[in-house]
Amino acid sequence: MVSKRLSRLYLCAALLLSVLITGCSALPGNHTAPVQPTLLSQVDTAAERMVKNAHGRLSTRDTIIATTFVDVDQLGRSSTLGRTLTEAMTSKLVENGLNVIEVKLRDSLYIEEYAGEMILSRNVQRLGNNYNASAVLLGTYAVARGEVIVNARLVRLADQLVLGATSFRVPMDVNVQMLLASPY
Repeated sequence: MVSKRLSRLYLCAALLLSVLITGCSALPGNHTAPVQPTLLSQVDTAAERMVKNAHGRLSTRDTIIATTFVDVDQLGRSSTLGRTLTEAMTSKLVENGLNVIEVKLRDSLYIEEYAGEMILSRNVQRLGNNYNASAVLLGTYAVARGEVIVNARLVRLADQLVLGATSFRVPMDVNVQMLLASPY
């Protein structure tokens, strides 16, 4: 009988303790909402991964031309998102010690208004020669349900070998929708 009473006492104590512990988690400051990664933080992480997996195949002596990221379904089309992805990726490549040519400052490359520096495969070698570049940053994005899937590559111009690549997902929030809304 004492054993049953002791068992019930332990059971009650265990239940009370579990209720108290659960209740403490509801106190202010004990809950932190999961932090959604920003577009820029995801680009930073992706660029670092791409540079890391290009290690040994790309040196700080190499020069890179950055091209506008394009819609994977319409390679001749981009958006403010595509241009923003290029700008952010370029910044991170430079932060990692790579040489990136700013082609927007050159007048020998035709830049269509709103389209950015889109690149076509037949022009890759010519651009490389004109800018004395050894590699090109290429990227595509695809709009999916609730997210945008982004792919980026560093490609050696001499033989089209992919030196580094990365992919990441961007949650479709209001800002990303606005960046996608502007065509070209």
